[in-house]
Amino acid sequence: MYIPHYYKNENLTEVKDFLLHNSFGILVNQVDGKPWASHIPLELDKDNKGKDILVGHIAKANPQGKAFDASTEVLCIFNGPHAYVSSSWYKEEEVPTWNYIAVHVYGKLKILDEDETMASLHKLVDKYEKGSINPISLHDMSPKTLRQVKGIIGFQIEITDIQAAFKLSQTRVEDHPKIASELAEIQDAGSQAIAQKMGDSKD
Repeated sequence: MYIPHYYKNENLTEVKDFLLHNSFGILVNQVDGKPWASHIPLELDKDNKGKDILVGHIAKANPQGKAFDASTEVLCIFNGPHAYVSSSWYKEEEVPTWNYIAVHVYGKLKILDEDETMASLHKLVDKYEKGSINPISLHDMSPKTLRQVKGIIGFQIEITDIQAAFKLSQTRVEDHPKIASELAEIQDAGSQAIAQKMGDSKD
């Protein structure tokens, strides 16, 4: 991903925190010579050697799985909040722009066996059921229901590279407070989240 140096975030702690809280991503590989993408949960985890990995699954009916190859890299794209930035908020004339957060993760994919896939599904469901009023657990589901695991391909991705763009008006120091305050007033979740991140970046 092209990232001007002033927007590149190399703080791995912050980037990993972003991945933990924005784990619905896009898995991209090549299928019959064309890019193929699936929108799926891709959870940041560690393997048994302590290395950072992403864990996910797709349906066996998805043609993407037929092209899974441990010798080639896949790309995982994660999008965070984004917001239009009006140049009317600048002290000097300039074109408008867009603020955003995005992370690209590259890695080598390894297919999981059925037991490993089921273990990953338990972790996934437990993570997202924590905030439920009546949380469910896969442990409580019948063997008949859980047989659906036979219809998916579980995988983990050993991370080889992380590229993170946090574009938060870093090049407009004199306009930064105005941009953040204007975004905070817009009744849009993305605008308000970017305003919050701009405030955090000044701490």
